[in-house]
Amino acid sequence: MKASALTTHVLDTAAGRPAAGVKVELWRIEPGGAAKVTERLTNADGRTDAPLLTPESFVAGRYELRFDVGAYFGGEGFLDVVPIAVKLEAGQGHYHVPLLCSPWSYATYRGS
Repeated sequence: MKASALTTHVLDTAAGRPAAGVKVELWRIEPGGAAKVTERLTNADGRTDAPLLTPESFVAGRYELRFDVGAYFGGEGFLDVVPIAVKLEAGQGHYHVPLLCSPWSYATYRGS
C-alpha cells in the first residue's frame, strides 16, 4: 500500500508568482464538528516548509484546507478565506492541493 501525505502550495495568479506568507489551516471534519489539525505559513516558493500531513500522521477522512488569501491581498478584493474540502483515503499516495488565486477568483486541483 502506498504511504499517504498531504502538501499544498499557493500561486498568486494576479502577480504571476508564488504567494509567500499565506496562512493555511488544516481542519479534520467529523460528524460532531471540525478539529484543527495544523496551521502553516507559505514560504517564498508558495509552499509550506513541512507537509500538512506526513505519512506518519496521516489519517484517512474528510478535511478542509483554509487559505487566508484576504490577509495576503491586504484586504483588497473579493476573497477572504478560501475553504477547500477534500476526502483523503489511505493507500492513495501523495495528495497535493495547489491553490491558484487572485483577489477575485481561485482554482484548485489534485496535483502530484
